[in-house]
Order: sequence, then structure tokens, then C-alpha cells
Amino acid sequence: MEQELKSKVAIVGGGPAGCICAYFLQDNFDVTVFDVKSPLSTILPTGGGRCNLAHAEFDFKELAKNYPRGEKFLYSVFSKFATSDTLDFFKKIGVETYVQKNGRIFPTSNSAKDVREKFLNALNKVHFIKEEALRINEGYTVVTNMASYNVDFVIIATGGHASYELIKLLGHNIVEPKPALTGLKTKEDFSELSGVSVNDILFTHKGVSGPKIYEISSIKAREKFPYKLSFNLVGDIDLQNELNTNPHKLIKNLLGEHIPKSLAEYILKELNINIETKCHMINGTTRDKILNKLQNFEITVIGAVPDGEVVTSGGVDLKEVNPKTLESKLHKNIYFCGEVLDIDGFCGGFNLQNCWSTGYVAANSIMHQLASSSSNLL
Repeated sequence: MEQELKSKVAIVGGGPAGCICAYFLQDNFDVTVFDVKSPLSTILPTGGGRCNLAHAEFDFKELAKNYPRGEKFLYSVFSKFATSDTLDFFKKIGVETYVQKNGRIFPTSNSAKDVREKFLNALNKVHFIKEEALRINEGYTVVTNMASYNVDFVIIATGGHASYELIKLLGHNIVEPKPALTGLKTKEDFSELSGVSVNDILFTHKGVSGPKIYEISSIKAREKFPYKLSFNLVGDIDLQNELNTNPHKLIKNLLGEHIPKSLAEYILKELNINIETKCHMINGTTRDKILNKLQNFEITVIGAVPDGEVVTSGGVDLKEVNPKTLESKLHKNIYFCGEVLDIDGFCGGFNLQNCWSTGYVAANSIMHQLASSSSNLL
């Protein structure tokens, strides 16, 4: 009996999106992944080396709200493959998971290395070629720095940092990549506060960082510098009552009950108030100045500092990609998945979820297309 030849699929990029795509295709296609780096090496630093696989949000529309770029585009994607599907996939390849109180999902091993090892073991039918894909010719031929490969389908999953030249050669528009989930450089000098944290804001020698800042940097990733931010450091407090109740306490110590003492001293110095002043000596005007500074702590952002998760805002213009299939609207049989798309999420497993989901949808679309073609031939 003559053996039927499998259709060939080239996946450009061996990161999380490319590899999960390869996993779902490997049983029915001849799959080759092209990447000069070791496959899945990019997941090793995620989650501080523990690999924050996903986030415990199981309503796909609520899940999509965590993506400043790509929310509506992801509705169709997440309706096909979302958090529960991700957990099922990892359980199938031998990765058990648990959920932290903040909703972040990690492997029980707390090891990104362990996740990578089990993932790679599950890709036992996939070919990996350490060559750089330079261009894709109509037909399709993947041209690398070493050779040329004829294939039937191409999936581009090069991530948010690789060169976009290969994609530009296909005529696709690239939304200029900008840093997201990053620390922010400020006009103000916070070097004396370096290491001090308040309300998920961490002061650094360059500016500010921490969870709240990463989220803000993501939301404002496309905004021009400089811009101002204002924070309420203390919530609603009755400062006059506290001054009356503690007349002989030093003002720096009173404020130190609400914010770190070093920050309290910094604020008082900024307001030209002697930090050794006793509370009964604080008049109404001075009280209002202090309260305003505490509740409207303003900083001026002048740039980004790449100290957070390695994520960019930008990539392949979503207008040129079919959200139901992830196929290029410009070229048949070429698909995109993962962070190469103009999609980025907040901290907490959302960016890896984008990779898992879009990788699956691209693979599923190819399988359906082949099945449809086969039925039409009958």
C-alpha cells in the first residue's frame, strides 16, 4: 500500500507559541521548527525561573481584559483555547500546577527548567533546525542562512524581540515595538529611596518599578515621554486628628506609621519641613501641604527601564490577520502566533497564555484547512 506523504509545516520560532503549535500538529504533519536559539529557552526566566504558566481567570472575555493591545482580537482565540485548556495541556505532558492567592498559576515543581524538559519530551515527532529564516518565497519556500526548504504551510512565531524583516518582506505592516511591563525612568531623583516599596511601587536609583508600575507602563506603552503620574500613598486619612492625638510625636514618625520612614523624610524635605518638627507645631497650611503630597504624589516619567518582564508592545498589525484562524490576510497558508502579533498582556501569566492560545488556534486552523481540502477531493 502506498504511504500518503504528510503535508509539511515550517514554524519559524521555537518559543512557547511555536512549540505548542508544533505539538498539536506533529501527529498529522511533517513539522520543522527553525530557530538559531535552543527551543523553549525563553520560558526559563519567566516567573522568576518558576514559570508563571497562566492566570486563574476562566471566563475568556474577562481574561481578554488583561491585554492593553489585542483584547477584542483575543475573544475568538480564547473562546477556542483558554486557561482550562492550558491546564489540560500541561497535565497531559506531565506538568502538574497550582494557583497562588494572586491567581498566578505555576508548576508544582516551581521550575521552568522542568516545564521545558517535559514540553520538549512531548515534541518527539518535531524536527528542530538551528538556522535563521531569512525570507519566505511564494510557493512556499523557507530560505535560511544555510539552505532552502519547500513547505505547504508557514507559521511565524518569532516573538516580540526578533527582527521583523522577514515579515516586512511579506508586505505586512509592523506596529513599532515599544517596551511594556517595564520600570520607568523619572525626572525626580529617587536614588536615596532605592529599594523602598509602598503600595506595589518600588523606588529605584533610576526611577520607579514594581507590579503597579509594570501595569502602568503597559497601559501607557504607546504614550510619548514625558508624562506625569500621580499616586495616593495613604488612602483617606484624618491627618488633623492624628496631629491632635499625637502632639509631641515627631512629624516624621507620625507619617512613618503610614509609609516607609525614609519616604516620609523624603517628602518632608521636598516640602522644606524640618523632619524633627513636633506634630503640635504643624499649622493648617503645612498640614494641607503634607496631605496633598501624600495623596497626590506626582512623578514625571521620562523613559523606560527594561527591568521587568521581557515583553514588547507592537508587532504584526492585527488588521492584517484573521482573528478566527490567525492566517495572514495577505498570504494564504501563512499564519502568525504569539508575541510576534501586536498583542501584549499584564504581568501574571497573561503573555504566556497568549502564546499557548494563539499557537493552538494556528495549528487547529491548519488541521481544519487540510481536512476541508481532503473532503473536497472526495
